[in-house]
Amino acid sequence: MKNLSILLLLLIVVSCGKDQGNLTVNAHVKGLKKGTVYLQKIEDSALVALDSIKINGNENFELHGQVDSPEIYYLVLNKHDKSYERIPFFAEAGIIDIKTTLKHFIVDAEISGSKNQSLLDDYNEFNTKIKNARLDLIKEKFEATKAKDSIKLDKVNKTDASLIKRKYLFTVNYAINHKDSEIAPYLALSEIYDANIKWLDTINVSLTPEVKASKYGKQLETYIKSIKE
Repeated sequence: MKNLSILLLLLIVVSCGKDQGNLTVNAHVKGLKKGTVYLQKIEDSALVALDSIKINGNENFELHGQVDSPEIYYLVLNKHDKSYERIPFFAEAGIIDIKTTLKHFIVDAEISGSKNQSLLDDYNEFNTKIKNARLDLIKEKFEATKAKDSIKLDKVNKTDASLIKRKYLFTVNYAINHKDSEIAPYLALSEIYDANIKWLDTINVSLTPEVKASKYGKQLETYIKSIKE
């Protein structure tokens, strides 16, 4: 009995001393009864799982990982029907709360606890408006092409080009205004990677030393150099 007590104590100490990383994701998925949830990130162009948990009737759960510098992670749900859904979020050291529903896993996601995620949410409000405006133009372009209306088609193309330029200028300004956050190089790489090199350079030189040393800061530097070569 004494040996068993010692063994149990050792197991508790080992368990409590286990390094779970500097990131904790507290999640609540309304309506989730069964399935497996993963915390994933991209490494060498592949998704890798940092932690996982099998759900059996508990809508609340906790996942852990290590974040060396703020970057996009994914909360991934593998439902009992074997389909996958992924919520991207900007992970940072600390505690991040994610609340959503099983019915609308991605759309209903509310994320808090991450400075960069809040900045990304603000940016996406503008970006969504641009995307919707460009989607409307697709219909107009189709109708103009079908009617062989070259004047209308030219107008649509000019409007679309104006929207793209507006997005690029907004993104550059947004990144510069948040040069002390990892959101800046991330937006340069994910939203305007095909922009004029001078705009990418403008963002890059504005970054603070800490952000330049981050994962996305280093990637932006490398990307710009590859374009110039």
